[in-house]
Amino acid sequence: MSRLTDDRPKASRGFTLIELLVVIAIIAVLIALLLPAVQAAREAARRAQCVNNMKQIGLAMHNYQSAMGSLPPGFKECCYGTWTVFILSFIEGNNSYNAWNFNGVAGAGLTAFQYGGNGQPGGVNTTVAFNRINSYTCPSDTPAQSIWGVPNYNYAVNLGNTDTMQNNQTAIGGQPFLGAPFADLMPSSGTVAANGNVASSGTTVGSYGVFDFRDIIDGTSNTMLAAEVIQGQGNSSKPDLRGCTLWSEGSGFETILGPNSTLPDNVYAAGYCNYPYQNNPPCTGGTYTNSTPQTSLTFGSRSRHPGGVNTLFGDGRVSFIKNSVSLPTWRALSTTKGGEIVSSDSF
Repeated sequence: MSRLTDDRPKASRGFTLIELLVVIAIIAVLIALLLPAVQAAREAARRAQCVNNMKQIGLAMHNYQSAMGSLPPGFKECCYGTWTVFILSFIEGNNSYNAWNFNGVAGAGLTAFQYGGNGQPGGVNTTVAFNRINSYTCPSDTPAQSIWGVPNYNYAVNLGNTDTMQNNQTAIGGQPFLGAPFADLMPSSGTVAANGNVASSGTTVGSYGVFDFRDIIDGTSNTMLAAEVIQGQGNSSKPDLRGCTLWSEGSGFETILGPNSTLPDNVYAAGYCNYPYQNNPPCTGGTYTNSTPQTSLTFGSRSRHPGGVNTLFGDGRVSFIKNSVSLPTWRALSTTKGGEIVSSDSF
């Protein structure tokens, strides 16, 4: 007797709704765990590139010193070039360096030589000024333009422990200016002579000219040459000049504020900063008081890296200084003749 068989095809078993939801949940958890790791890896790569940029700047400054006998000027009056231009030939920017005309001087009617051509067409230096230099740009920040198409950048030189004009602040209950490796080459508050030079009489700045490594009495390993700043994000009606390192005051930072300070930059003129706006750091248009009064422009060192800022020292090394560094230590690292004793484990 033959066995009866069922030749009908059996239905395949699929996922139940609960099983599908469990799989989706597992995938979501894995993605949630993976994304921070990916972002951290990307930031590590960006930070490494930022460190390399600063090392190239440090090498360029050392080569400039070897060739010229001094460090580059911090800036030349308001608008006629800063350290970013003076070291171009030492960061493979020979063409840009040769294209820049250094003849500009305040009070001589040479406004066309300003970095923005004084806002007029035909400026002799605008071709160089409007061209973004990648070595001055941190990949962790968002590229921005400050004014007239001039790019903002992310590295500024050390202008010392008081304000951009390096004033002694003891008269207003603050601290004395204790030297810096960079200053104004030709302070515009002086008198323009017939030969285009600026007399030192009448100047209000604490120092001017150029300096050599021998002028860093506190030691190159204890003195910062440069640190990071943030590119101010602006719009057509209100630009932000923070990071505009072709502008005199924007070329540097001061340690009156700690790294990534929550206190505002002091930008005394309306239209020089834009806050609140996007992710810009705070700023104020007037004098304010914290632990030290401020009467002039002051820009703190800031970065988009979590926890601190990259800094370039006179000996050429780049160090990451945390936001938690004590303010006296931070200020001591900016002075050239303060005589402070700074322990290597304090920053």
